[in-house]
Amino acid sequence: MFNSFGNIFKLSSFGESHGKGIGGVVDGFPSGIKIDLEFIQKELDRRRPGQSKITTDRDEQDKVELLSGIFEGKSTGSPIGFIVWNRNQDSKDYENIKSIFRPSHADYTYQLKYGIRDYRGGGRSSARETISRCVAGALAKIALHQIGISFSAYTSQVGPIRLDDDYKKYDLSKIEETPVRCPDLEKAQEMIEYISKVKAEGDTIGGVVTCVIKGCPIGLGQPVFGKLHAALGNAMLSINAVKAFEYGDGFDGLEKKGSEQNDVFYNHDGVIETRTNHSGGIQGGISNGQDIFFRVAFKPVATILMEQHTVNISGIDTSMKAKGRHDPCVLPRAVPIVEAMAAMTILDYYLIDKTTQL
Repeated sequence: MFNSFGNIFKLSSFGESHGKGIGGVVDGFPSGIKIDLEFIQKELDRRRPGQSKITTDRDEQDKVELLSGIFEGKSTGSPIGFIVWNRNQDSKDYENIKSIFRPSHADYTYQLKYGIRDYRGGGRSSARETISRCVAGALAKIALHQIGISFSAYTSQVGPIRLDDDYKKYDLSKIEETPVRCPDLEKAQEMIEYISKVKAEGDTIGGVVTCVIKGCPIGLGQPVFGKLHAALGNAMLSINAVKAFEYGDGFDGLEKKGSEQNDVFYNHDGVIETRTNHSGGIQGGISNGQDIFFRVAFKPVATILMEQHTVNISGIDTSMKAKGRHDPCVLPRAVPIVEAMAAMTILDYYLIDKTTQL
């Protein structure tokens, strides 16, 4: 239960961080779509560890195997099964915390809810589960590319270092030019230096990922409980370490008056458009044809290489210091995950829209 995402386009994922593998089944994928396996692998590579000095140095190649639903290079309309085998686990790194509740992890809640937990890397609560999201998201991107919908996410803030909220000020084609995935190359270097400093201290830092969706058609989203922004918020808040979601002007719009915030309509060569896009491409829960943009806040990674106070499973006070290979900042690897969840949501709501039209 609750290991599936989506309504028509649906992902059901399985696996734990230190189990045999991570995989999933994608159902509801349209037939006849040419499947680019190289693109899917590239999306996984954007998420994998060991990409740079500001990510964990675990060497997980994460090669995907598609098991079903593809014939002669095209989708058949039947479920697409896939798996990524775990090749680089080091479970002994977690022996020292098997009976301890790590601060800000899911250890305590999992133990209390289920009476058992996989202490090796967090098991099902590990961010390694997001492998399945990246594969499903890549499939969704392939389908949506055919109708001109694209996704660009980037790191817009690391700790106190932040970009302007207006994504139009940046060349989004430069996102992949730096390890931190920030389109402002000068700010990117500041972010890298800051992450390196935090890493050297054995600590971690959080930040914000901004995502822009272009080419989304008018009409995606359903009143009253199927609003598109609510679906995107649900998708983003399901990602590990996400603490907040805002779309359009979000909290910044609270300081404006209605006369400043309203997106005024006008006739642009016979097409009705808005002069501004404070709404973030969604009005009344339905896409209006403008760019959809939103921001996702990530907390600092909970595993820090510093001694912390905690308790063990018997409630006795103790202390712990994590071992192993961990990210000092999750932002660079979170960028493709945000894109993947956005693509899955948009394809799902595109297919819903097609089934509800008369």
